[in-house]
Amino acid sequence: RAMTAAAGPPAGHGLGDLTDDAFLGGRLRLWQPARGYRAATDAVLLAAACPALPGQAVLDLGCGAGAAALCLAARVPGLMLSGLEVQPDYAALAAANAARNGVAMAVATGDVGAMPRDLRRGFDQVIANPPYYLAQGTPSADAGRETALREDRPLADWIAAARARLVPGGWLTLILGADRLGTALAAMEGRLGSVAVLPLSPRPGRAAVRVLIRARKGGRAALRLLAPLVLHAAPSHPGDGEDHTPEAAGILRDAAAIRRFD
Repeated sequence: RAMTAAAGPPAGHGLGDLTDDAFLGGRLRLWQPARGYRAATDAVLLAAACPALPGQAVLDLGCGAGAAALCLAARVPGLMLSGLEVQPDYAALAAANAARNGVAMAVATGDVGAMPRDLRRGFDQVIANPPYYLAQGTPSADAGRETALREDRPLADWIAAARARLVPGGWLTLILGADRLGTALAAMEGRLGSVAVLPLSPRPGRAAVRVLIRARKGGRAALRLLAPLVLHAAPSHPGDGEDHTPEAAGILRDAAAIRRFD
């Protein structure tokens, strides 16, 4: 999609200074808070794993500034996009980012535990990058970042809310820390099926620190643990410059879909 002309970032928000960030090799530009929660690789990978088709209805739970939903829209034309975000300033920024990039996206402010009325309908796809850091340790100095990252509602609640919004046969796609995989699978047991897990390894030989999970409402296929997607080619950071594997570069730069779930 072509970006609409924009003289500057939206006014009247409470997020402080904003940066103007390029995603997908410049196909998408987003305003993000300079010192709050900032989307990066996780949002792009989440969008790349979603099996949405043109014309389908997609809900992004916890959409933040809109990165994942808008990355998905850059790859799949004609989606009916909706987002839910608990922080009003981020919800407003998501709506502004969608308009800037010429994407129709309805963004509601609210919590997954009290779904706004206009989102109480069926969706073909639900995507989410929920807060999955456990409520322990030193909190972030930025309240918006803390809300976006640290769990204050059980992960099971997010999965239940997503399932409730899916039409029969619809897909939930999640990205989580690898340490939360067991919790997610337990929450899906008996409620979502055809679960596939894709470990995300930062470098060759390294343990996965993130996982992508795809599950289907009414699915009956057995659980699948897929071969890891390795993001960087070198065994250690080579210094300046990027060293993404060809597969990762295609996803992050060229808006390619992740095909390992097929």
